[in-house]
Amino acid sequence: MFKHLFTIAQKGNLMAESPGPDTVQELETKAVKGLESAGTEEELEEWRISYLGRRGELTRLLRGLGSLEVEERRVVGAAANRLKSTLEERLSEREQALKQSKVAGSGAEAIDVTLPGRPIPQGGLHPTTRVIREICDVFTSMGFDIVEGPEVEWDHYNFEMANIPKDHPARDMWNTLWVDYTDENGEQPMLLRTHTTPMQARIMESRKPPIRVVVPGKCYRYEATDATHEWHFYQIEGLAVDRGITFANLKGTLYELARAIFGQDRKVRFRCDYFPFVEPGVDMSIDCFNCEGKGCRICSETGWIEIMGAGMVHPKMLERVGYDPHIYTGFAFGMGPERIAMLKYGIEDIRLFYSNDIRFLKQF
Repeated sequence: MFKHLFTIAQKGNLMAESPGPDTVQELETKAVKGLESAGTEEELEEWRISYLGRRGELTRLLRGLGSLEVEERRVVGAAANRLKSTLEERLSEREQALKQSKVAGSGAEAIDVTLPGRPIPQGGLHPTTRVIREICDVFTSMGFDIVEGPEVEWDHYNFEMANIPKDHPARDMWNTLWVDYTDENGEQPMLLRTHTTPMQARIMESRKPPIRVVVPGKCYRYEATDATHEWHFYQIEGLAVDRGITFANLKGTLYELARAIFGQDRKVRFRCDYFPFVEPGVDMSIDCFNCEGKGCRICSETGWIEIMGAGMVHPKMLERVGYDPHIYTGFAFGMGPERIAMLKYGIEDIRLFYSNDIRFLKQF
């Protein structure tokens, strides 16, 4: 309908060489009617071009004034100029009315749907996830595979296959959360895994050497929480088994990890430690990146920060999965990514990782 009005205007008397007052009145009637029928911004722009543009109907009318007598030119010219002002004013009003029609509601609850939307805050990775991915990236660059395992585990894999038989005092090192399940012997063989070590036996049972894997996963222990302990946390287990693997391979691998995570200038220290599933066992420390080994609050004035336990895979673990310990050797290690994140980002309380405090999470 709107375009049809423009066609009528172009074909009518408005194109006459000698416009008169009636021509101006006719143009106004058609222009106003066309403006009222414009319902979108595109149609308003089309109307403006057709009537007020450089080649519009009103412009053509004004150009035809030269063919009139002086007195008639004065009357028709004044009428045409008033029409131009009137049409421009009505166009502005129509644009405002069209904009208001897009506003939902009224008063204080009005919503201007033409305004740009509020920016959506961009989320980030949890600090634990960031560190786990960073550590896994380091090991995958050295040829390790990433493997995951069950969080609800059997006693057989969590303890016995890890060289921790029933009633062995080493079990006191892990405060275990047992699952409410009893087998035919009246025993509780199911638990929430206390460490990721059971995946060592599971992997060696299903694969033949060479093996190079890291296992990130969640662990659970029944213990009190404080600034450095949580009842649920992540661990990253590592295992390498092949012919001729030595302690030097373990040291070189973990040294590269420490430099990649904490900086190329890091120094590494290994000290003897006990873990039932490795022999010999060690704890690995790095020189304090805050005080550079001089002693500070972060390193408890020692100049060193312990970051993980490691060692050579115990021969009995190899025998239990059918490997000949005279042919194959291996190393294993385990670390807590939350503890590494605490060191790397200066976080003082491990409970912040699971408090869901947006103020804490927005920093990462």
